[in-house]
Amino acid sequence: MSEVVTTIDIAAPPQEVWDVMLDATRTKEWVTIVREVGEVDDGPLRPGFHMAQTLAIRGIPFHVKWVLEAVRVPEFAHWEGKGPARSKATIEYHLKALPDGGTRVEYRNEFKTPLGPLGAVASKALIGGIPEHEAIASLQRLKALLEQ
Repeated sequence: MSEVVTTIDIAAPPQEVWDVMLDATRTKEWVTIVREVGEVDDGPLRPGFHMAQTLAIRGIPFHVKWVLEAVRVPEFAHWEGKGPARSKATIEYHLKALPDGGTRVEYRNEFKTPLGPLGAVASKALIGGIPEHEAIASLQRLKALLEQ
């Protein structure tokens, strides 16, 4: 299992940040590892909402099917994903209004490899610190997009 938690402050109100972060059609604009967005449910975000993405790490593409497990607009979203070889991922977004009108975004990602400890060792050898680097880069892209 690997876990990444990172935070960034964005000079935009929470609803504006939320509208970009949770718009599946816009994830390629700011999430560095997203290559394609596949099927996405219609309608408003709600528990059970589905989204499919093609992601790439170290140039290797893989598909993840996401289900939104919990949502409180515009402050919290919890996604559960299933990837190749029974791998699993969790993503959480926490948005908090700042006194200056901006937003603090906390991002948490947890990735669980198949094959228990052996899979965890192999994953660490293959991807190392890439998830944290990409999470930080993605949030910096989001910040630039919203503050331009």
